[in-house]
Amino acid sequence: MKKLAIASALLATLAGANVAQAYQYEVGAGISRTDPDVGKSTNDLHVGGTYYFAPVDVKDYPLAEAAFMNRASNVTGGVTYGKNSPTTNTNVSIGAEYYVPDSDFYASVGYAKDQTKTSGVKNSIENYTAEVGILPMPNLLVAVGVVDNSNGTDPTLRAKYVTKLGANDINLEAKASFGDADVFNIGADYYIDRTLSVGAAYTDNGNNDNFGIRARKFISQDVSVQASVDFGKNADVFGLSGTYRF
Repeated sequence: MKKLAIASALLATLAGANVAQAYQYEVGAGISRTDPDVGKSTNDLHVGGTYYFAPVDVKDYPLAEAAFMNRASNVTGGVTYGKNSPTTNTNVSIGAEYYVPDSDFYASVGYAKDQTKTSGVKNSIENYTAEVGILPMPNLLVAVGVVDNSNGTDPTLRAKYVTKLGANDINLEAKASFGDADVFNIGADYYIDRTLSVGAAYTDNGNNDNFGIRARKFISQDVSVQASVDFGKNADVFGLSGTYRF
């Protein structure tokens, strides 16, 4: 009986290890390399993190989409640094998303400052963003907003939808901003299983277009790695990053 009790306890422990756990923090770091057609290559380093107001239950969702499918309100921030002597570039960003409880309404705000320093001369651009949106059906977000900087204030439109494609999941995203130069972004990620996705994205700003491919793998429920390649008219960008949840 004692051996049976020990065996039962061991099985229960092993089973418990496979039970999905919630997370409330996500931190990450990455590196990207920009190879322009003309000039020297640049390496950028990025660190960032997100805090969710309530624990995010991953349930049986694709792990990369758990926060969105849970409508998890959050605050986030990050810093990116790159150097291509004699020029350095630093970008600092913060933002927040809020899903109104017991409703289908959504709001977000963001701020980013991009500062370039060349031979001691600084130049910076600040961007302010705000959105309001609605989730008219499960896992579909439609939002309108504005982006404001030294070039003016432009309206934006964005949509995100996670749904089934056959037995698996797919994430569809689109965003547009309308101003002196209209910018359009579309992207999609196909989930081979809950832990692995492959995707593609396309951006057109009128003067330049960019096509990218990406993949993300969760090595465990808490740790993921992601790789991307973007092919542009004037430069290609290669990225590698990792995240940890707890």
